[in-house]
Amino acid sequence: MRGSTSEDFSVLVLASDLGVDARPFLSPSERERESLPAEENWHDCPSHLASDEDFSDLDALHFFRLEHGSDKSGNRIFRIVGKYFPAPVICGERLKRYVFHKINTEMPEGPFCIVYMHSTVQKEDNNPGLTILRWIYEELPSDSKDRLQVVYFIHPGLRSRLVVATLGRFFLSGGLYWKIKYVSRLQYLWESIKKDEIEIPEFVQNHDDVLEHRPLTDYGIEPDLHHLTEMPPMAFSLGRFDERWASREFMS
Repeated sequence: MRGSTSEDFSVLVLASDLGVDARPFLSPSERERESLPAEENWHDCPSHLASDEDFSDLDALHFFRLEHGSDKSGNRIFRIVGKYFPAPVICGERLKRYVFHKINTEMPEGPFCIVYMHSTVQKEDNNPGLTILRWIYEELPSDSKDRLQVVYFIHPGLRSRLVVATLGRFFLSGGLYWKIKYVSRLQYLWESIKKDEIEIPEFVQNHDDVLEHRPLTDYGIEPDLHHLTEMPPMAFSLGRFDERWASREFMS
C-alpha cells in the first residue's frame, strides 16, 4: 500500500481444516511454555473408596457380612440381618461407604447373591428407607450390579410385600426389582442354598417356627402372641402419640 508507515501490520489466515504447524508463529514466551512437559493431573478417589475409615463398630453388629458359602448356583452369599441394623443412629452416607468397603475388600471375583432376613424388623428401628437403598444400589459400579444375581428376601411381611409391589417398580431399578425372590419359610430357602452354607440367627429360626404354626400371621390375620412378626400398625391413623405406642405393643 502507498503511504505505509511503521505501524502497518500483516494478517496471516490459516484454514482450520489444514494440518499446519502453528508453532513458528508463536511468540518466544509461548514457545517456551509449549516446550515444558505437560503437568500430570491427579484426581481424588471417590469418598466411598476410602480405605482408612474405621468400620469396626459396624462390623461388630454383623448386619452385613460375607458368608463362607455359596448358593446352589455358585453365587457367593452376602448376608443382611435387618434386625441388627440400628437405622436411627447410622446415616445413609456412612451406610453407603460401609457397603462399598465390604464389597471392594471382601467380595471375591464372580457372581454373588444377597440373603436379606426381614424377620421381626421394625420400620422405625431397622429400616434405612427405600430411597436410601435405591441410592446405594445406583451408586454401585455397573460391574457389581451385573454380578449380583438374586436377592433372597426372607420372611417378608404384608407391608413389605405391598411396598415393594407398588412402589418398588418406581423406586428400585428394573434390574434390582426383578432379582428379588420372596422366601416365606426357611424350608424354601434350602431349595436354593444348603443349610451349612449360611448361618441363621436363632431369633430368625424361632420366628420361622412361629410362622410355621401360625401361617396367617404373615398377612396380619392372626394375632402373634410372641410378638415376633411384623404387622401393619392399624392404630397409627388415630394420630395420638400414646395410642401409637400402645398399639405397637400389641400389634408389632
